[in-house]
Amino acid sequence: MSLRRRAREIAVQILYQAEVAGVPFSEAFATYEGYFKPSPKVLSFARELVNGVAEKQKEIDEIIERFSKHWKLSRMSAIDRNILRLATYELLFRPDIPPKVSINEAVELAKAFGTDESASFVNGVLDAIYKKLVKEQEKKLLSAV
Repeated sequence: MSLRRRAREIAVQILYQAEVAGVPFSEAFATYEGYFKPSPKVLSFARELVNGVAEKQKEIDEIIERFSKHWKLSRMSAIDRNILRLATYELLFRPDIPPKVSINEAVELAKAFGTDESASFVNGVLDAIYKKLVKEQEKKLLSAV
């Protein structure tokens, strides 16, 4: 398993734990590190992702709700919600990560941690976000050149 895939798994687990247990991300990280001892490189990227989601969570949540037709965040499973947060953060705020990679990784996380319907749900929401927002950003960048 690649370093980044492992880091994304950890990031989703931290996001999930912090939300469900109602603890700060730092506490969720400390608990995870205490039990699993991940490599420093993996943990560093996971921390980047979690901190990015935490910093942009309000904006990310609004975007997810906008593109998840007939679904409020509160109705989504906690794991699907946090996979979507992570992938949306990558799509919109990490230009160093190709969008197709972010979507594919999110679908794989949904298959691993979610229900039978999670992968298609996550893929549908992220595809809608990508088609509308990411492509708009790309067009703006191209027209500015």
